Amino acid sequence: MVTAAETKPVTQAEVHDIALQGYCYLYPLVLMDVTRRQMTSIPAGKVPGFGPTNSFQHIRAYPPAEMRTVVRPNFDTLYSIAWVDVTKEPVIVSVPDTGGRYYLLPMLDMWSDVFAVPGWRTSGTGAKKFAVVSAGWSGNLPADAEKIESPTPHFWIIGRTQTNGPADYEAVHKVQDGFTVTPLSQVGKTAQPLEAKADPEIDPKTEPLRYVAQMPPEKFFAYGAELMKLNPPHSTDWSMLTRLKRIGFAPGKPFDLKQFDAATAAEFKRGTEEALKQMQAKTASIGQVKGCWSIGVDTMGVYGDSYFKRAIVALAGLGANQPEDAIYPISVLDSKGQVITGDKKYTLHFDKEHVPPVDAFWSVTMYDKEGFQVANVLNRFAVSSWMPLKKNADGSIDLYVQHESPGPDKESNWLPSPASGEISLTMRLYAPKTAVLNGDWLPPPIVRVD
Repeated sequence: MVTAAETKPVTQAEVHDIALQGYCYLYPLVLMDVTRRQMTSIPAGKVPGFGPTNSFQHIRAYPPAEMRTVVRPNFDTLYSIAWVDVTKEPVIVSVPDTGGRYYLLPMLDMWSDVFAVPGWRTSGTGAKKFAVVSAGWSGNLPADAEKIESPTPHFWIIGRTQTNGPADYEAVHKVQDGFTVTPLSQVGKTAQPLEAKADPEIDPKTEPLRYVAQMPPEKFFAYGAELMKLNPPHSTDWSMLTRLKRIGFAPGKPFDLKQFDAATAAEFKRGTEEALKQMQAKTASIGQVKGCWSIGVDTMGVYGDSYFKRAIVALAGLGANQPEDAIYPISVLDSKGQVITGDKKYTLHFDKEHVPPVDAFWSVTMYDKEGFQVANVLNRFAVSSWMPLKKNADGSIDLYVQHESPGPDKESNWLPSPASGEISLTMRLYAPKTAVLNGDWLPPPIVRVD
């Protein structure tokens, strides 16, 4: 049966709207692939986290104070990153016994959806093997490996291992060294990772976000269509794909604007430009504002047909966790609605019954206006629940955010701020409990005390 939509000519307004929606739909797929190609085109050891496919690249230390390459860096865990290819055969992802140490290995498909998270919360901390196969693969696997099916033939592992300060590095490195990726045909042999090969189409020095933003709209859609040859849409994408047919877009098929007259092609371009502007405008408000904090617990990590949310999360920070694994409340303003600045003094007061309800651990990290850590006399960029935080007589905890020391008896709870300029705080809650996930628990207000 032919529908009315198929027989009715597409209007310029429709082209604009479908281009806008289609750009958001395809954005994570295109950004993931550009990121993959760039990160796997550089030999291991030259750029942190970069290296050949089917091998873990480990970040061995926290970022130094002067580091300005990653916004809002993490001072709770060390990363182990791998781009994995199961196009030709499955791989065995092995993890060591971490001795109870918190870790997680979230696996993201090429649409940026998390499809499996081996780790402390799910599979425990004993030694494990996971056989990751492509969709529809059949064959024999090692008896001691648990099967995981990847929706796409390439996927990204963004592993994290709890690290209790620099003194913990040696122990964490042993855990990291136990993470391996082995193609099935190399099991029992010395695995040989694929070599990093320069990609002439991808500038290794251009940040993927900028590369994609500068991509001409026609090329962007053609790239997305080509990627969908290998990376099938999700089963819930039928309605979006049917809409895209109206502008001549189909997975695996060539796409160009020659089908449109100049005015309609201009509307297509305007639609894509508007999509990016809308995404950029929303990145600062992904979460819901609750008191002094913006908290994102809905539709993170797995997005269903929330394509706009998936796109803005990819733009703001590609590779988001599922909320069950970690939630990152970000400060907005202080308790009086004022911008938080380094020259003022603030406290965060946690009642004994209001300490962050997590199954793993929690932290608070401070950044400057641009989202970078600030050098200070303690070389401390975060306070965490693993630290010997001083409790008040009633069991409550006060954290001090200020430039000058709050006094020797309070320095264990001090988060040093710069002498001036705007600052922001990020709270990280690892394996948050139900009270966090359902919104019953909220972070305390950020109270100015001077």
